[in-house]
Amino acid sequence: MVQPSEPEFEQAYNELLLTLESSTLFEKKPKLKKALPVVSIPERVIQFRVVWQDDAGNLQVNRGYRVQFNSALGPYKGGLRFHPTVNLSILKFLGYEQIFKNALTGLAMGGGKGGADFDPKGKSDNEIRKFCEAFMRELSRHIGPDTDVPAGDIGVGGREIGYLFGAYRRYRNAFEGVLTGKGISWGGSLIRPEATGYGLIYYVEQMIEYVNPGDSMTGKTVAISGSGNVAQFAALKVIELGGKVVSLSDSKGAFVLASAESEGFTPAEISQIADIKLLHHDLSDAAFQRGKFKYIEGARPWTHVGAVDIALPCATQNEVSGDEAAALVAAGCKFVAEGSNMGSTMEAIDMFESARVNAPGGTWYAPGKAANCGGVAVSGLEMAQNSARVGWTREEVDAKLKHIMMTCFLNCVNTAIEYSSEKTDGLPSLVKGANIAGFVKVAEAMLDQGDFY
Repeated sequence: MVQPSEPEFEQAYNELLLTLESSTLFEKKPKLKKALPVVSIPERVIQFRVVWQDDAGNLQVNRGYRVQFNSALGPYKGGLRFHPTVNLSILKFLGYEQIFKNALTGLAMGGGKGGADFDPKGKSDNEIRKFCEAFMRELSRHIGPDTDVPAGDIGVGGREIGYLFGAYRRYRNAFEGVLTGKGISWGGSLIRPEATGYGLIYYVEQMIEYVNPGDSMTGKTVAISGSGNVAQFAALKVIELGGKVVSLSDSKGAFVLASAESEGFTPAEISQIADIKLLHHDLSDAAFQRGKFKYIEGARPWTHVGAVDIALPCATQNEVSGDEAAALVAAGCKFVAEGSNMGSTMEAIDMFESARVNAPGGTWYAPGKAANCGGVAVSGLEMAQNSARVGWTREEVDAKLKHIMMTCFLNCVNTAIEYSSEKTDGLPSLVKGANIAGFVKVAEAMLDQGDFY
């Protein structure tokens, strides 16, 4: 199941294992314990070379991957990541998380992940197009609307999805819903670019309402990491709902408010960040109002933002350490919800969970597989629209997204309460609720289909 050289996958596996074994699930449903070693090995792993030519005429070669992890609930579904750090361990971790995340949406989707160790930064449009065509030349053999429907991820945005879809259409002579995140005029869904960020905030709204009925995002101070798609739209939704965004970051450093009294990020400033990121430039290139922000090179925002109500990791895996989690708890942060996948280390999760159990009104943590499932949920809605050859309005898709996030939250809460072994009257564990709810749905489908017995 877990190889010594796969630390990211091992972390994801151990987190799920710990959650399941510390609950009453296997006491109440002992047969499902047999599913764990089966579900933890991918149904199929595809690895291939991608040979392409750069603008200087030089031959280049990269590694391409697709991890088709589990199809018990529907076609494999999960993003493609183009980044030099991509390896099999990272893709297995992402695909593993994707199985249970997709299950939490309530839609008919299995779990998978793929990508390549290709770095789009500094590449011309022509080079990216050539790479996408070379990548899809092999991938097109293994995907299809009823088999495997990839989407975008880090390094794969609308431009790359367009090149990949065009290559698939030419190779297979078929116009079909084989990728999500497509352009609106050729099969895409409204709200898809915003979905992960918006869905994250809809989930946090449910957390706030559960803790204090009638309360809302209005007046809340929110620290956000990252500056990509998820962070941008989460920030815009926070601002729309009356909250104050005090930080954004990238891999090189973080912008935080210079003073607690300063106005938070504005939509215009976030639009400027979006333009910078579209060009694959660094966040530090932003020309913000002098004195409003301070840029901290090489830092993440968590220990520099001071007192905040909400923290939203939206950058990458393991971006909140145990010490940073302790700083957030000490600063009075009440809600932490991951827009990134496995954004917190095990030490950080332990810190948040300890604060939830031991402190009245302590920090309440929501893992990425629940809090950020809005993106794949709208991908699933895009698949549904493609299958019916229809397009829904922005309002229709947004209403469905909000309903999915509310249902996901209630599922996590109710499952945590049902299977909890904790002796506390405090807040239920959303980590346990998300892991158990997703696992049970997948395991029961696998049992019915004879994947284990």
